[in-house]
Amino acid sequence: MDVLVKRTTWEAEGVLAVELVHPDAAELPGWTPGAHLDIYLDDRVRQYSLCGDPADRGRYRIAVLRAAQSRGGSAYVHERLRPGQTVRIEGPRNHFTLEPSPRYVFVAGGIGITPILPMIHQVAAEGRDWRLGYGGRAVRSMAFRDELAGYRDRVEIVPQDERGLLDLDDLLGTPSPETLVYCCGPESLLEAVEARCAGWPPGCLRLERFAAKPQDFGPGVPFEVVCQRSDVTVQVEPETSIVDALETVDIWVPSACREGICGTCETRVIDGVPDHRDSLLSDDERAAGKVMLPCVSRALTPRLVLDV
Repeated sequence: MDVLVKRTTWEAEGVLAVELVHPDAAELPGWTPGAHLDIYLDDRVRQYSLCGDPADRGRYRIAVLRAAQSRGGSAYVHERLRPGQTVRIEGPRNHFTLEPSPRYVFVAGGIGITPILPMIHQVAAEGRDWRLGYGGRAVRSMAFRDELAGYRDRVEIVPQDERGLLDLDDLLGTPSPETLVYCCGPESLLEAVEARCAGWPPGCLRLERFAAKPQDFGPGVPFEVVCQRSDVTVQVEPETSIVDALETVDIWVPSACREGICGTCETRVIDGVPDHRDSLLSDDERAAGKVMLPCVSRALTPRLVLDV
């Protein structure tokens, strides 16, 4: 659908918040904390977390950091997206769902505060126990500090230039089966949190990445994909993704990031064993083998049957 840019505001140095509304002032599709939008910016698609109020069906809010090494998305938002313009979106989609728990520890790094913010609003409104550690390069670059100030000592804001890195041993030093940990931020933070949570009960840690996790899978091998609904079979060569192979026979799987992080291409597996190479699915989802992300993942069996 097409939405209208209602207003833009600076939330921190280099962080622009964009408010989107329906062109006819109608209600927008509902969403839950952790959801993101796919936003079409000319010839590119980018995913941005919703960071407003899920109860407000009249508007969406995203916040975009101007990346130093922008691939075009953040530069477009900062330089060209202005109130009164329309922009095409898909979603919302949610692969970072806030699950019920007696207690939460939230860890955010930089612009990683965006999916965490509505989570905090919800758990605070529900009266649950929670804590946030929020790190950034400097105070001036850390968005939504005013919104977080009302939570007082439940929030610890740690600018690196003044205080160094987040104290993850303090935040995550005591494993608890009744605590869920949600983390979003740069890869260095995610790796550090994963290491601290290695001794926690399985399933306690939930991560959202901005980019694919660095992984070395080695050379691929060819395999066959059977498209059950389309009644087509295609060979996938070692250097070709499933999505690209399917496009050669005019079968189009929706795909945005092509890095295995957005979930747009998630596809049901009918038969065969996927070789999961994404940075999104949970360990339980991978073990079940019922879905896969064909933009990056491959096969551990000579044949995969997919619901396409």
